[in-house]
Amino acid sequence: MQYVRLKEALKDFTVFSINDIKKIDSDFFRARLNEWQAKGYIKKIVKGYYVFSDLELNENVLFEIANRIYKPSYISFEMAMSYYNLIPESVYEITSASTRRTYRFKTPIAEFSYKTIKQELFFGYNLIKYNDKYFKIASIEKTILDYLYINPNVKKESDFTGLRINRDAFFHQVDEKKLYAFLEKFTQKTLSKTIKSFLEWVKHA
Repeated sequence: MQYVRLKEALKDFTVFSINDIKKIDSDFFRARLNEWQAKGYIKKIVKGYYVFSDLELNENVLFEIANRIYKPSYISFEMAMSYYNLIPESVYEITSASTRRTYRFKTPIAEFSYKTIKQELFFGYNLIKYNDKYFKIASIEKTILDYLYINPNVKKESDFTGLRINRDAFFHQVDEKKLYAFLEKFTQKTLSKTIKSFLEWVKHA
């Protein structure tokens, strides 16, 4: 297969896999990938996944890539908190929740990390559309729950203060009924206690 044919066939792909290529050419010779990398045409992100070198990177693109290279997963934790303007700091690692084992990838375009949640907790994410493409990200309510679930040491007023939560962003976006409805599915008394303390702190601190 010639590179120009690959580029045309996969022009709408943000990230593509070897399987995607084999759907176009079942006899594809994998060594061509090394050749195209050496020429600077493509970049290897992780094993089996590539992007075209001229791909324009932005937050949406990185989120879609994060979803694709480690399935099933959705953006959550610190990165989602930053996305919703809940915290003031810029987050440079693309953090995601996954039912697979905890893992971290250092790639030529970004660092991607995945933390394990139980299968029954893989819910509460939204499908966000951009340029006719999509990425999955936790709703703001699920983001808060995921973060406190995966960080059980964050449970006291001093811990909450350290997060520097943007209260305006919180009250403007969070649906408390939805938060509690999601919380019930965790069936975890410790997390329930933490959430109640957190909400009291947000409202009265």
